[in-house]
Amino acid sequence: MKDLSMHIMDIAQNSTRANATLVKISINEQLSDDLLSIQITDNGCGMDAEMVKKVSDPFFTSRTTRKVGLGIPLLMQNAETTGGNVTIESEVGVGTTLVANFKHTHIDRPPWGDIGSTIALLITGNPDVDYSYSHQLDEKHFKLDSSEIKKELEGIPLHRPEVFHFIVEMINENLKEMKVDI
Repeated sequence: MKDLSMHIMDIAQNSTRANATLVKISINEQLSDDLLSIQITDNGCGMDAEMVKKVSDPFFTSRTTRKVGLGIPLLMQNAETTGGNVTIESEVGVGTTLVANFKHTHIDRPPWGDIGSTIALLITGNPDVDYSYSHQLDEKHFKLDSSEIKKELEGIPLHRPEVFHFIVEMINENLKEMKVDI
């Protein structure tokens, strides 16, 4: 995958396929520690220990539409190339947490991509799932919760184009204000 937003989309879609009703996407950039951390937590069906081991194998997938699952192995490769790592913790019936750590300034760290559109697409494309997105850059912090957006819209469907564009704008404006290098 070419950028971090595509990795986030892939992992969040895994959560959706695991019947999650809540997906938390947390990004933490600590420039003084040269660390970029992406954490995605869901309340989906979870995995047993054997399945957690298998998901790093590119020739394993739980999907029946194809024979390979490259999302997590590619994320692991990208993180490890920068001196980082990926950890996965999961419990059947409880959910899964994936954490990807990257050396922030490493030349091989993938670029952000379009984070605003990625989060907006997840929210507007999965109206039955609540998404919590937070982004921290050192001491600056931004948080967006789809349940609050739904409440404010008072019944206006999430799939409307103007809702998508509003979410993208809100995310991008806040990230620029925080001076996130998007």
